[in-house]
Amino acid sequence: MREFIVEADGGSRGNPGPAGYGSVVIDATTGETLVERAEFIGVATNNVAEYRGLLARLRAARELDPSARVRVRMDSKLVVEQMSGRWKIKHPDMKPLAAEAARVLPSGQVAYEWIPREQNKHADRLANEAMDAGRRGEQWNEGASRAALDARSAVAPAVPVPSGPPGDAVAGAAKAREALSRAAAERISEGAADASPGSEAETVPEGAAQSGASAAAGSRVEAVAEGRSAGCGETGSEAVAGGGFGADRESGSEAVAGSGSGAVRETGSKAVARGREGTAPGMRVEAVAEDVRRTVVEAVAKPGPKTGDDVRAARAVARSTAAAAAAVPAAATSAPVGPAAAPTVGWGAAPDLGAPATFVLLRHGETPLTPQKRFSGSGGTDPSLSDVGRGQAERVAAALARRGTVQHVLASPLARTRETAGIVAARLGLDVTVEDGLIETDFGAWEGLTFGEVRERHPDDLTAWLADPEAEPTGGGESFAATAVRIAAARDRLVAAYAGRTVLLVTHVTPIKTLVRLALGAPPESLFRMELSAASLSAVAYYADGNASVRLFNDTSHLRS
Repeated sequence: MREFIVEADGGSRGNPGPAGYGSVVIDATTGETLVERAEFIGVATNNVAEYRGLLARLRAARELDPSARVRVRMDSKLVVEQMSGRWKIKHPDMKPLAAEAARVLPSGQVAYEWIPREQNKHADRLANEAMDAGRRGEQWNEGASRAALDARSAVAPAVPVPSGPPGDAVAGAAKAREALSRAAAERISEGAADASPGSEAETVPEGAAQSGASAAAGSRVEAVAEGRSAGCGETGSEAVAGGGFGADRESGSEAVAGSGSGAVRETGSKAVARGREGTAPGMRVEAVAEDVRRTVVEAVAKPGPKTGDDVRAARAVARSTAAAAAAVPAAATSAPVGPAAAPTVGWGAAPDLGAPATFVLLRHGETPLTPQKRFSGSGGTDPSLSDVGRGQAERVAAALARRGTVQHVLASPLARTRETAGIVAARLGLDVTVEDGLIETDFGAWEGLTFGEVRERHPDDLTAWLADPEAEPTGGGESFAATAVRIAAARDRLVAAYAGRTVLLVTHVTPIKTLVRLALGAPPESLFRMELSAASLSAVAYYADGNASVRLFNDTSHLRS
């Protein structure tokens, strides 16, 4: 009996908005793509588009061989669980599509499997081609499709490309250079370990070669509204950069200057200079990085003992010169040089980036709903601060006044954030600017309910919401995926408007967690693993090279003083 693999995906630019699907039928034995299809379907939600893609490919598989076994692979947890019979289908637009899909082939012939989005690139690219065609007023053209080629390139690209907007996840060429630096450092460590007895060779733990750091996140699931049940939210934890939101990153050159052998440092800098001078038109920066790697490794591999200073200096050179290689001007010639490199990783950035745009993120003070752990988004009663919340705002205002670094105050348009911002701004002598992009998620019919009440009244919708960032709260609220798109757009706009400035953003749980998630390149489910207390402070710095640095998270020390 033949076996097919069906991969399907759908997307909506607006949710609901212009939508399309893409789907592929693959021979499970040979891996050959048998059929690929995509279609622009007008205005629809993500989930409806995904169901339309599934339905189209099941029909295509049936046309190829109605007796074949079919393994459906999708990155939509919602569709996979519903078609597997584990979740109920309540949405009126999805019920008929799911029923129709279930009738295409006997249930015993079809199995459903969830896969990560990265493994569904072919169908994803087809869906995007369909939406692009719809935007032009056309339908998808199979003859012009590059989806299969692009999907293969995504598995093993000749020149790595960024996987997301700058600052959201450092990927592509930057990751390649980081791996290159680590490889050089490992070779250096091996050379140091082989030093003659009695030398001061030093073995540095592997983790020490990694750039940056990561903050621990709480493990309990917390409602992204006003917070859910259980767990103490009054503990602040300082984040990645370890110096609050006023510290500067150490540049690669400063890291080198601060440690190690002058000979090794000189070798690394000369390698970069030599790479720049010898770069042929159109040569990719990765070639310069490779030249740097060889130079550093060869320098340290020379006979003779290596001291601990040698090891530290060579590690620093390996990191900083990879970043310096990225600065080789690739646009000085008309020759094609491929995609632009992603932001460099860690502290090895060029020293002339200037001051970052620093967002100090303040969650509003308590409202009457906060201690009751009720969903309180943008679609509810818009409560004001309680007496406790006003006291919290006064304390955070005093703390920020002592630090004296905030230059602008922006607030979500909801009453609780505007009131918190007003108290702080009055203490700082600043005005408040209302920024609509900072508003909280709309929790639909869940507004004003506790987590337990939602579980009791809307169990299937809640389960879907917890599993799929594109699932909306009951009654047409805003999905976390849609929130992330909105927050990312506001972030980009504000970073450009306040470059080099320190800005206080008075906002809500979901926007703050989303900004932190995007800065770390963390998956959507990380939203449920962060604790964010009322009137807490967090901070993210955004640099000119596209990197983001989380400097503070859920600091509530000012509330205990």
